[in-house]
Amino acid sequence: MSRRKGGRSQSRFDHQREEELVPAAEAAALLGVKRATLYTYVSRGLVRCVPEPGTKENRYVRADLERLKARHDARAGHAAVASVALRWGEPVIDSGVSRVGGEDLVYRGHSAVALAVAGRGYEDVAELLWTGTLPAQPTRWPAPEPSFPPSELARLLPRGTPPVAALSALVPLLGARDPVRFAAPPEGEKARARRLLRHLAAWVCVASAPGRVARALKEETVAESLATAWNVREKRAPGLLNRALVLCADHELNVSTFTARVTASSGADLYACLSAALAALSGPKHGGACDRVEALLTEVGRPERAAEVVYERLRRGESVPGFGHRLYPDGDPRTPPLLEAVQSVRPEATGVRVARAVLEVMRDAGHPPPSVDLALVMLAYALGLPPGSAATLFAMGRAAGWVAHILEQREQGHLLRPRARYVEPTPPSSVERGAG
Repeated sequence: MSRRKGGRSQSRFDHQREEELVPAAEAAALLGVKRATLYTYVSRGLVRCVPEPGTKENRYVRADLERLKARHDARAGHAAVASVALRWGEPVIDSGVSRVGGEDLVYRGHSAVALAVAGRGYEDVAELLWTGTLPAQPTRWPAPEPSFPPSELARLLPRGTPPVAALSALVPLLGARDPVRFAAPPEGEKARARRLLRHLAAWVCVASAPGRVARALKEETVAESLATAWNVREKRAPGLLNRALVLCADHELNVSTFTARVTASSGADLYACLSAALAALSGPKHGGACDRVEALLTEVGRPERAAEVVYERLRRGESVPGFGHRLYPDGDPRTPPLLEAVQSVRPEATGVRVARAVLEVMRDAGHPPPSVDLALVMLAYALGLPPGSAATLFAMGRAAGWVAHILEQREQGHLLRPRARYVEPTPPSSVERGAG
């Protein structure tokens, strides 16, 4: 049921639910090889396979097949290399913001885990990402004034609007009220970014408790603003939230960051760039992964149901969100510090116990270690945060990295405009034409 890859056991069920699966004949045809060669690729860990329910056949992950084919085609020219680069392949942009992979995440030469565990403020880390220099003294950003009454936005939002969706509505409104938003000298843009990030943290509660926004804006730090906005009474909450923000501050060219850079390359203002990044983050394959983890844990409900729910998902060939990361084959380094934070504050919370039960089932089945998404959800449960807050923490932390990449892209100055390789339409088969 499992195979070795990168020094760890990898179950053949290790695929995302949304990943397309194809039968053996189609897989072999796509690669242009015989089935025996396809099976060799599977045994070498190059292609993942999943048992097809009700049969003795396997299905194969199309993304793995296409990636392998692109590598084989690379000898034919640059087009194939460029194609695979956009699918977790070779680097396509020079960046000095962060380095991902291996056993650590590095921000401008500093270990992200070390910064988080040492308690360095999110503001300090943001300044490091934006300038390349870690402040010698703790950084405090000025508290901005509300641009308009929070109740005005609250009236426009449907009941139960998730915090990230509320922030997506807020950002363009703030931009519309900034008459010099296109005036973007570096120092002025950094000041604008500091105000914007302070606003984002304070406005996370606007859909449910707009009255807290003004009070949250008066706090000294982004983490304290979040704690006030969410009305968290745990005294250690700001420090634990700060740890999460720092660990999420950047992660190279993820989908939302790449979107922010593409938007910045067009000359769009800071608000437009962050709006684009928030839109990309909302997808279930990116920032929405936290919401999928929440849904899974809600489905489990009680720790004793963890094995039943997990194995039923695996039997259907579905994924279990919150486990494994392609860039960290030996485990996501951001996860242990967050699990340590959960253990220190409220390990007995129901949601935490359910998540731990799921984690144990997955570990016993030989699956990859938990990702940062599961750890963020567990922290949210431990602090008693509202639904959707884990994804919001992810977005708030990542906003610092978005700004860093926006600034870097503007310095580089070129338009990001890749080319498409035109593919002739495939004629319909005789079956599709209705021939008999």
